[in-house]
Amino acid sequence: MFRKTLRQQLRSPLYRNALFLMTNRGVTSVIGLVFWLLAAKLYLDKDVGLASAIISSVLLLSLIATMGLDYALIRFLPNAGRDSDALVNSCLTVAGLMSIVVALVFITGISLWSPALLFLRQDPVLIGAFIVFTVGWTLYVLVSRTFVARRRAGYSLVQGIIFNIFRLILIIVLATFFAAFGIFAAWGIAVVVAVGIATLLLLPRVQAGYRPLPVIKRDVLNEMMRFSFANYVAILLWTAPILILPLMVLNLLGAESNAYFYIAWSIANILFSVPIAISLSLFTEGSHDEERLGRDTRRSLRLILLVIVPSVLLILLLGDKLLFLFDPAYAENATTLLWVLAFSAVPLSLNHIYFGVKRVQMRMKSVIGLTAFMAVATLVLSGILLPRMGILGAGIAWLSAQSAVALVIIMLWLPHIRMYSSR
Repeated sequence: MFRKTLRQQLRSPLYRNALFLMTNRGVTSVIGLVFWLLAAKLYLDKDVGLASAIISSVLLLSLIATMGLDYALIRFLPNAGRDSDALVNSCLTVAGLMSIVVALVFITGISLWSPALLFLRQDPVLIGAFIVFTVGWTLYVLVSRTFVARRRAGYSLVQGIIFNIFRLILIIVLATFFAAFGIFAAWGIAVVVAVGIATLLLLPRVQAGYRPLPVIKRDVLNEMMRFSFANYVAILLWTAPILILPLMVLNLLGAESNAYFYIAWSIANILFSVPIAISLSLFTEGSHDEERLGRDTRRSLRLILLVIVPSVLLILLLGDKLLFLFDPAYAENATTLLWVLAFSAVPLSLNHIYFGVKRVQMRMKSVIGLTAFMAVATLVLSGILLPRMGILGAGIAWLSAQSAVALVIIMLWLPHIRMYSSR
């Protein structure tokens, strides 16, 4: 009976893609923990703190470079017809060029935004690697979104598995030769390998006859740029605190504290991956068929509830033991932070579903306003609390901001809940 019910549910593209996306994010998050566990065992705490800050910088720059094109691909590719290849290649080309620009700007002004990483600018090899890996992650995200837009999120999972296998192998191999750069190089080389295989071998399976070519078709991009820009602002505001917080911890509290913070943050991201994946699947299905948005929203909320509540309880019970695997110092310094971050997964879930619905409806004003509040509140509170409370201050700031946004969303939805649930 259970198997029959499961097969019926998996016939739904909403659940099938959500399952692949959750699995991909879950695998990446779990392997990420193993990756940082190996880093903690093979490298000094200071090297782990520096490497995590460098990787956070690359993720932030890639976020800037995508310019919202990752979400625009999901919204417009299903109806692109003959322009599909031109749309994909134009997005990859524009984002790739933009990632080179933002990486160079970051390196040039690194003494202003992160003085602790000033050593990056002193070695041409480090500069080259930083630029290449920034481009690599930017393309990685866009190729993954192309698979999602085509309702073939299984290929996104394959890309993720390739990335994770290579970074685990490389972090062990490079530990003999490098310090912090060994961690960063293991991560970056794995990204480049994964996106290369995905673009050359997997993407043509999803989009028949596809060939990667560096082109920019303005007529193809013009229609999607307004929606892309609105999402760009919203995504940048939403994700910026996630990527800036490790840099704030590094510069305010030091590399060792950042190592403790980053591991707890990485574990919490396993929880955060669930609503993010389900929201993305909801957005994909709404882009294909908006008439069923109400039904799919209710199904998405039920699925999140079934997964998130037990997961939060598990972290509360076993979080300290999980941190102990890295080192007793991690359990001593980061357990309370991990508990606070786990609680934040509940309001975060509601926030992501709401934003997914608004993206389908292409109504981005409330999304931008709420994400702006969340970003400012998180960063301002973190700046106030970190010097007074240590790394726990960043967790409290994050939970407070997520909860405040969730309360506003509840108030926005309540007047319309009966009308909306009847659709």
